[in-house]
Amino acid sequence: MQDPTHPPTPPAAEGLDIIGHVANSPPDHPLIHLPPVFGIDLSVSKHVLMLWVVATILFVVITAMVRRYIRQPRLVPTGPMNVLEIGVEFIRDSVARPNLGAKWTPVWTPLLLSFFVFILGANLIGLFPIFDAIGLLNHYVLHGDEHSFLTRLVHGSATATGNPNVTAGLALITFFAIIVAGTRAHGFVQHWVNLVPPSLPKPWSFLLIPMEIVGMSVRPFALMARLAANMTGGHIALLAITSIAFMAAEGLGAAAGVGVGLGFSVPLNVGILGLELIVVLVQAYVFTLLSAVFIGMAIHAHH
Repeated sequence: MQDPTHPPTPPAAEGLDIIGHVANSPPDHPLIHLPPVFGIDLSVSKHVLMLWVVATILFVVITAMVRRYIRQPRLVPTGPMNVLEIGVEFIRDSVARPNLGAKWTPVWTPLLLSFFVFILGANLIGLFPIFDAIGLLNHYVLHGDEHSFLTRLVHGSATATGNPNVTAGLALITFFAIIVAGTRAHGFVQHWVNLVPPSLPKPWSFLLIPMEIVGMSVRPFALMARLAANMTGGHIALLAITSIAFMAAEGLGAAAGVGVGLGFSVPLNVGILGLELIVVLVQAYVFTLLSAVFIGMAIHAHH
């Protein structure tokens, strides 16, 4: 008998699982099962697969473009290679050199460029409903069972940069790059001494050093949270607006659902998707710029 204080959940709300669409593959649905190592589950999830896909696509495409470019009799970039060269020069001249200085620009530009291209590629691929299309194909054409690879593939979201574990890994690279940059510029001991101003009285130094170490840890956390939150937030907004049409169809009928979808959900989602195209570029730029700023602060400690 139904408890009167807890009315039954409407079917539309019961089937609405927005968080499930922006989450990684659940533990019971990994794509590839692997044995744990030191208690860490190394099974391949959808976001791990997407990282492999993005890295492979970028490696193949950029390698092919560069090889074709260097084989030309005249090294004049055209087409896609021209776009790539503009991107490389922008990161080098507008991001790396102002923050690192001319001496260290050639050293750290490859890392910063890798950040920008990889994050931008992952963000862009996450905007395409690839796995939703695979799910429809599997459901209506291939008819795979619940244990098939394609069925496991459609659990969760394809936006790897919306996963805090992915962004934490990228931020961790920045964290160690800061230490390496400071060590190469000043030496290991002097890098840690540079955490406090030289004119500060010694008793205060012992209080300030722990605070600066905490600050060093907060910087990569800010990078991680900003990128993950922005990429996840955009997808949640798109899914929430799309779900309004399905809830209208569930409660008011198919005609109402189609009307709400065509008149409200689709136009609004098109506008949000246009903003998302800007966001994916801005977030890749911001992550790269802040990484350059933090590395530059370690190199030019007293400036």
